[in-house]
Amino acid sequence: MKLKSLLIANAVLLGSFVLQAHAEDEAQLIKQGEYLSRLGDCMACHTVSGKGDYAGGLAIESNLGTIYSTNITPDKEHGIGNYSEQQFSDAVRKGVLPNGSRLYPAMPYPDYAKISDADMHALYVYFMKGVKPSSEQPPETDLSFPFSQRWGMRFWNWAFTSDKPFQPIGGASEEVNRGAYIVESLGHCGSCHTPRGLGMNEKALDSGDDQFLAGGSLSNWDVPSLRGLPRWSEQEIVDYLQTGRNDKAAVGGEMKSVIEHSSSHMTDADLKAIAAYLKFLGGNPPLQAYNVQKQQATEAKLTAAKGLSEGERLYIDNCGACHFVTGKGAPGIFPELDQATIVNAKDPSGLIHTILAGAQQPSTEKAPSTLAMPDFAKRLDDDQVAKLATFIRQGWSNNAPAVTKDQVAEVRKTLKGE
Repeated sequence: MKLKSLLIANAVLLGSFVLQAHAEDEAQLIKQGEYLSRLGDCMACHTVSGKGDYAGGLAIESNLGTIYSTNITPDKEHGIGNYSEQQFSDAVRKGVLPNGSRLYPAMPYPDYAKISDADMHALYVYFMKGVKPSSEQPPETDLSFPFSQRWGMRFWNWAFTSDKPFQPIGGASEEVNRGAYIVESLGHCGSCHTPRGLGMNEKALDSGDDQFLAGGSLSNWDVPSLRGLPRWSEQEIVDYLQTGRNDKAAVGGEMKSVIEHSSSHMTDADLKAIAAYLKFLGGNPPLQAYNVQKQQATEAKLTAAKGLSEGERLYIDNCGACHFVTGKGAPGIFPELDQATIVNAKDPSGLIHTILAGAQQPSTEKAPSTLAMPDFAKRLDDDQVAKLATFIRQGWSNNAPAVTKDQVAEVRKTLKGE
């Protein structure tokens, strides 16, 4: 009897160890999956202010119409609680739902296709066991014909996606390849920073093509090339992704959400890996030549404040206090205007939007203060904004085309929701 009791006690003890080990493994997977969800920026698209995390309902404006993000909590009726791991993987990596319905590539599954099996497993465990279920029912996406015919995405996927797993770059360091994996898969940076084709497809999905991360257009903003970032050091790239600002620039547009919900939560090692990878890609296009004489002439004229054009006067009155006569701003506080990407963009809509609507930097762990640029939509009319933007785009060493009041009027309409 004693032997039997001893065996039972040992079995119970062993069972408790197994259960504890399983619980610890699961807790670690949930923690890992939560971090991976930050790398994938899932929160930004699937969470609306005032609603539960990942409950969906964000309205995503596209050329096809408004697409609403879905509830991806483990709720069994309105969310993904009934998904098997394979069904979860198919939705994330292939854009195919359990009922065979096809997702639109507003969900960046062409990039998520490169997520590793191990990372996919951790994500599944996190969303099933680490996220609070929500019964929120987001609006249904209802696009006009023929875009409402989701079955057509089968042919789009055949033409423009790939099921090829992530391919490490031969000869590159472990750090560069870690950065490549994040950027090309979970980070889905190419969905915004790679030019689009006629089918609204990313023209390239990895660094094997020079078009990858070569810049594009999003919501009427020119999206800059990330290839090499020749004006920025690796540390400046890290600072920007971690805080939304560095000594040369401050975040604006769609990138603010990426900083707030994703990159500011990344580890230092992963941010350094991303920076190393972007620098590894090399510059495309080459760095714009810096015109010292032109920069000094603009600075001298603004300092003297004599014989100013209307654009120059508007700059002194509205912008000079923060960006100064040098156009250099204050490192880490007010961004540079001289040689800035948004200033010299082919499409001036981003600059116009910033002047009209203002901008606010996100609050992050490493930079909790929220610095804001005021909006000038009520203070300046279309002609004044056009003249101000033209001066900024042609002052100092900048060399970009003039802005018209018609261009300003078009951007102003978007602020009014017209």
